[in-house]
Amino acid sequence: MQWRNSSKNYGMTSILLHWGVALTVFGLFGLGLWMRELSYYSPWYRTAPDIHKSIGLILLAFMVLRLVWRWISPPPPAPANHSKRVRLASTAGHLALYAGLFVLMISGYLISTADGRPISVFGWFEVPALITSIPRQEDVAGAVHFYLAWAVIIFAGLHALAALKHHFIDRDPTLKRMFGRADQ
Repeated sequence: MQWRNSSKNYGMTSILLHWGVALTVFGLFGLGLWMRELSYYSPWYRTAPDIHKSIGLILLAFMVLRLVWRWISPPPPAPANHSKRVRLASTAGHLALYAGLFVLMISGYLISTADGRPISVFGWFEVPALITSIPRQEDVAGAVHFYLAWAVIIFAGLHALAALKHHFIDRDPTLKRMFGRADQ
C-alpha cells in the first residue's frame, strides 16, 4: 500500500489519520463523560482532566496535520455512481465534521486557559493561555464544548452509517477506499 492517496484509494497516511482521529474523538468523548461523574475525592478528579486536555491538544496538532496532508495529497474523487446531491452532502458533511472538531478543541482550550494558566501536555511542554478576556469565558466555552461534543459524536455516527449504507446497499467502493482496498 502506498502512503499517498491515489485516484482510487486513500493512502496509508490518510487512513491512519482518519481512523486515529476517529478513535481518539470517541475515546475523548467517553473520558469526558466519565470525568463529569467524578467526585472531588476521586483519585482521578485532577488526573483525568489533565489527560483529556493533553490528548485534546495532541489531537488538534494531528487535525492541522490532516488538513495539510489533504492539501499535499488530495483525496480520491467520489465514485462515479455518486449523484451531484450525494457529492454535495459528502463535502458538506466532511466540512461540518472538520469545523465541529476544530471549534470543539478551541472551546476546550478556552475552558482550560480562562484563568490565565497554561495547559501542560503530559509534562512535555506547555501551551500558553493566549485568550483570557472573554466575559464568562469558562462558562460559555464549557457550554459550547459540551453541546458540540454531543453534536460531533452524533454526526460522526451518521457519517459511519452513511459509509455502511454505501457499502451494503449501494455496493460502491466508498468504505473500501478508506481501508485502501477499492482497486482490489
